[in-house]
Amino acid sequence: MNAPVPMLNTAQVLSTVSQAWDEDLVGQLSDYIEIPAKSPAFDANWAQAGYLDKVVERTAAWIEAQKVAGLSLEIIRLPGRTPILFFDVAATRPQSASSHTVLMYGHLDKQPEFDGWRNGLGPWTPKYIDGKLYGRGGADDGYAAYAAITAIQALKEQQVAHPRIVGLIETCEESGSPDLLPYIDVLKTRLGDVGLVICLDSGAGNYDQLWLTTSLRGMAAGVLKVEILTEGIHSGDASGLVPSSFRIMRHVLDRLEDSETGRLLPKSFHCEIPAERLAQAQATAGILGDAIYKRFPWAHHDCGGSSLVALPTTLDPVEALIRRTWKPTLSVTGAEGFPALKDAGNVLRPYTAFKLSLRLPPLIDAAAAVSELKTLLEDNAPYQAKVTFHSESTSSGWNAPSTAPWFEQALNDASLAHFKAPVGFIGQGGTIPLMKLLSTGFPNAQMMVCGVLGPQSNAHGPNEFLHVPYAKKLTAAVAQVIAQMPEQ
Repeated sequence: MNAPVPMLNTAQVLSTVSQAWDEDLVGQLSDYIEIPAKSPAFDANWAQAGYLDKVVERTAAWIEAQKVAGLSLEIIRLPGRTPILFFDVAATRPQSASSHTVLMYGHLDKQPEFDGWRNGLGPWTPKYIDGKLYGRGGADDGYAAYAAITAIQALKEQQVAHPRIVGLIETCEESGSPDLLPYIDVLKTRLGDVGLVICLDSGAGNYDQLWLTTSLRGMAAGVLKVEILTEGIHSGDASGLVPSSFRIMRHVLDRLEDSETGRLLPKSFHCEIPAERLAQAQATAGILGDAIYKRFPWAHHDCGGSSLVALPTTLDPVEALIRRTWKPTLSVTGAEGFPALKDAGNVLRPYTAFKLSLRLPPLIDAAAAVSELKTLLEDNAPYQAKVTFHSESTSSGWNAPSTAPWFEQALNDASLAHFKAPVGFIGQGGTIPLMKLLSTGFPNAQMMVCGVLGPQSNAHGPNEFLHVPYAKKLTAAVAQVIAQMPEQ
């Protein structure tokens, strides 16, 4: 007679992963934060610096030290490309030709330092304060590999049967994952038939429930440069006759964006929002309310005893969700050609350059958008100035496939078990290049895209933190969803 199959004890799972976080993971991630493993887009000498190799090797060494039964691991390096970490955990369920694999994903590369860290905090100086681990990369996305292995170990501890699980941890996600496709090509025969993707690189609407990401915007980033002179000229001598490169820049950007409303003008940059996503936005707005926009660090100014607060583009919670997830937007994230204020003399500058970050709706093809963008910005330049746009990174967005009944049930069960609240559904305004690729390669796979980037966590900016109490519950939820994945 066969022994009964153990059922998952959810309370024990949470206890197990919480102990791992307290006794090990916070320390491991503190060490990780100290390493300035900036993504290649922000460190051209990444190979010589060796920081990406260091974080991969440290993570691999930690995984091997956990002695996960049935796990094999390797670091893969293709010539001239950033390294990846790949692990494979054998199934403990009976496998058949139709058995599906779970693919777990994260990344170890980081955004640059950024200014504005509070006193006592910094990008490479981890601080653990009131359940929050501050420092660059802990939440985005260094924790992912550690949480994935911890979730698997929680299943092993209870001898709960699980499907085959593979892990893919890359090191160029913050650069748009330019090296990922070559690795996918190398590994595609080893991934198996992926039935569930668990991506731990996304966000949360609050810290009170499990959140499933339903969509991601695409991105087109590049440098727009306007040149009018070969060198700076005394402004008293030339202004009024020589046009300002900044004014030409404004003129060119007016082709793209309505500066009064922020709406992008090309119709092809917009798409129809699926009815299901609108309904989910309405439900999520009911949960989060004005916290959707109050979560951001708005500028305050005290004037005569009354506090004036900077306002968002809309105060309607549903519209706020739509604007940050399904509407195209333009941001200027960097500038060149300007002296520091203390060095600014009476000189008409020869050029102005802006780093543009264009967020695209999930259903827009990014490559086509970039082609149109380049033509729009460069053609027929005012005053015959030299206007150039150089694309730097391009990634199409992603819209989640239909949710299978088992998957929705598993998510809700996990959220109720560990958060005492039902699962929430939310679109995210950021980009994860891998998701579009995986949805194309595995069209029938369910996508558990989630993460710890909740209110004020401030990924990419100053004072980034990892909310450890939420990370514990998320890790437990991941283990539970894997356990509830049906046998095929």
